[in-house]
Amino acid sequence: MSRGVGPKVSRRLCSKPQEESSVQPRGRPVLRVPGHKPTDWEKKCLLWAGHFKKPEDIPEVVSIDTIRAAQTTLRVKFSYVMIALTIVGCIVMVIRGKQAVKRHESLTSINLEKKAQWKEEATQSTSAKP
Repeated sequence: MSRGVGPKVSRRLCSKPQEESSVQPRGRPVLRVPGHKPTDWEKKCLLWAGHFKKPEDIPEVVSIDTIRAAQTTLRVKFSYVMIALTIVGCIVMVIRGKQAVKRHESLTSINLEKKAQWKEEATQSTSAKP
């Protein structure tokens, strides 16, 4: 404790005394209902996450924690799929780049060809005007 501050003096940034901790925090309300009736989308999440095998196996009332766990599992699976697709895309781009090198194609040569073509079209259009 710092000097001059008694044990009963409360400061703004310090934790509250134990007496006041019995009051419910304002953050998240306590659910008084023991379960939750899942919607069709939540039922699909529960099936895709592997919590239940068939739609008939899903009970009428499911705990919120089970639904949240299924959604978290699906988020992780989705991120794995995105990682795999990114890796496949990178490999495909490397293969296409190597094939372009074999054909002696590069962005520089393509841009130079386009600019030469544009110049030629511009000179033809200016010579055709008079």
